[in-house]
Amino acid sequence: MRIAILQYSPILPTPSTSKNNVSIAANFSRAESLLMREERSGALDSIDLLVLPELAFTGYNHPSIAAIAPYLEPTADGPSTRWAIRTATRMKCTVAVGYPEAAAPSSPNGDGGGNWNTAYDSHITANESTIAYNSLVFVDAKGQVVAHHRKHFLYFTDDNWAKEGTSFYSGVIPIGDGGQRVKAAAGICMDINPYKFEAPWTAYEFANHCRIAKAKVVVVSMAWLTGMSAQDLLDEAMRPDMDTLGYWIERFRPLLEASGPEEEVIVVFANRTGEEGHGGEKVGEVRYAGSSAVMGMKKAGDPGSVHVKIWDVMGRAQDGLLIVDTTHPAKFGVKRQAQPEENLGKEELETKAAVETKVEAS
Repeated sequence: MRIAILQYSPILPTPSTSKNNVSIAANFSRAESLLMREERSGALDSIDLLVLPELAFTGYNHPSIAAIAPYLEPTADGPSTRWAIRTATRMKCTVAVGYPEAAAPSSPNGDGGGNWNTAYDSHITANESTIAYNSLVFVDAKGQVVAHHRKHFLYFTDDNWAKEGTSFYSGVIPIGDGGQRVKAAAGICMDINPYKFEAPWTAYEFANHCRIAKAKVVVVSMAWLTGMSAQDLLDEAMRPDMDTLGYWIERFRPLLEASGPEEEVIVVFANRTGEEGHGGEKVGEVRYAGSSAVMGMKKAGDPGSVHVKIWDVMGRAQDGLLIVDTTHPAKFGVKRQAQPEENLGKEELETKAAVETKVEAS
């Protein structure tokens, strides 16, 4: 499978930029520019799956429902979905993009579809009864919406404006121009964490969902934060955030244990870069960890064997596309070590040679 992740820094709309959706238009243009550069070179030929970050075109750090209201989109029928449809049909691939959803107010739980007008047409007035979600939509190569997920576990920022989705996603979706039907699971950022950081660390709600669903591909669209300073991010722009990668791996421990899958599960982490201004008193200014990656996970073998393959990973402040072919050898791997379980997330990345040795031996 050929997978692409578009990692970049969308501009957060502000009162000074929101008129005529200047910043939103700039985000669409930036994404198109990054894609077309790779398309012209042929690097995106035969791509099966393209994944974008959480709230890919609107920015993430909105402090209230009133602040995000002008950028809410009808359910799977707004500007982000239309962009995904155009891109999917042009590139002949499946596209997943995160967006802020305003669901139909006529439905008590918001499941009846979307019928809000937005700033792209006319402004809406949001209030406490507005039903909004942090959502992820999948569009296939024919331009059809084939899957939709509403963020189930909300982060502090989401609590400012979004409702909880009712569950994690799993289902069979067509991927690529040939429409190969693949069992997939999907989540958005905080979905991989313990619920509200109050559930037991070892509950592994999302990872167990993926394991029980027998997903072959897992897509996680993200706006994952980092505690690094702006200067440190710039100084290490092209290096991935190793602590973040280790944490992500740890949150998928159920795929690596004895009860995990025999066959490799492809896990796509699509994060964003950049920094954004104030998102309310709980969050404030934030910076993002980048480090988007495509990994392969399955039941761990003996200590010393590779049990997580990392086909490739982006830098923490690197804008552009990560393109991998999962039929090719991975660039990095994580070896299982005989050590306390709580240290799994701190295991060291091994070299490409170590991974290739394992692949050839298998």
